[in-house]
Amino acid sequence: MADRFVSASDVARLAGVSRSAVSRTFTEGASVAPKTRERIIRAAEELGYRVNLLARTLHKERSDLVGLVGANLSNPYISAQVDALTAALQAQGLQCMLLNLAGAEGTDESALARLLEYRVRTVVLLSGAVPDTLVRLASANGTRLVLINRPLPDNAGRVDQIEADSAAGGALAANRLIAAGCRNVAVVVSASRTSAKLARAEAFVEVMEKNDVDVTTWSQGCNTYDTGIEAAEGLLSRQGIDGIFGVTDEIALGIMNTARHSLGLRVPEDVSVIGFDDAPISAWSSHGLTTIRQSLSSLTKATIETITGPADAPPYHHFIPVSLVERGSVACLEPTRAR
Repeated sequence: MADRFVSASDVARLAGVSRSAVSRTFTEGASVAPKTRERIIRAAEELGYRVNLLARTLHKERSDLVGLVGANLSNPYISAQVDALTAALQAQGLQCMLLNLAGAEGTDESALARLLEYRVRTVVLLSGAVPDTLVRLASANGTRLVLINRPLPDNAGRVDQIEADSAAGGALAANRLIAAGCRNVAVVVSASRTSAKLARAEAFVEVMEKNDVDVTTWSQGCNTYDTGIEAAEGLLSRQGIDGIFGVTDEIALGIMNTARHSLGLRVPEDVSVIGFDDAPISAWSSHGLTTIRQSLSSLTKATIETITGPADAPPYHHFIPVSLVERGSVACLEPTRAR
């Protein structure tokens, strides 16, 4: 039987029982005589039988499958997010299907369609860059959606949203650099320009303008470490840039490490650098990145509560508060300068 899965019928034949007895044995709460159960379990172990959960799902009102969809899974924060979410799903007895849309340009709809064929109970969109068409496709198929850090598209149907307070985070970053005495700053957004990243950058610029601080905006490249490298090389070749806000930790780490190791600048003595996310890598002693934290545990908890809630629950919109995490990449506070 090496060329196929072991079936319940195979177990029934070896145990000398009916197929329905096998099914009841592996159904929680079903009644089976103790001796019959013991014989079936022994036969199942001998054959290496495993219950076909996918087939069982077809007969349930809600499946145990949850689809996670993203397009930038190598990002340190999203990677940590996937790790936390998959562990939490397993703790709830749910199974995860991961769909990576990176490099799948033009095939996004067909990829999501294949995911929906498995009758997932919920689709969680991890990346703000996922096209609106995918949101509408899932909604049209009656699949509940959880959008993380992205706006609600028009005509999207019943969709749950979980958002970090990006604007508040951008303002926190601006005020921290002002408090450090920075007077000529830059913000690195990248060209991805998702709603969350734009909200961070716009709030940052607004605070700086109110405080008469010069701001340069860098909006080139992808949301990657390499964009941080390019931004550092382009921005820090100019005289006077003394503070940079990377709208993700990945970008900020590229900026900081390039300043330190390629350009011979001291961080934070010559230039202060601040990020956004609080990815685990940012706390490494080799980095020590000051950043704006969007709590991974809070985001995970909110996502799980949404997924496990009643199927007919009204749409859920949850804001994740943000906070400043001080490490060592921004100059010491100058209280008299902070406004």
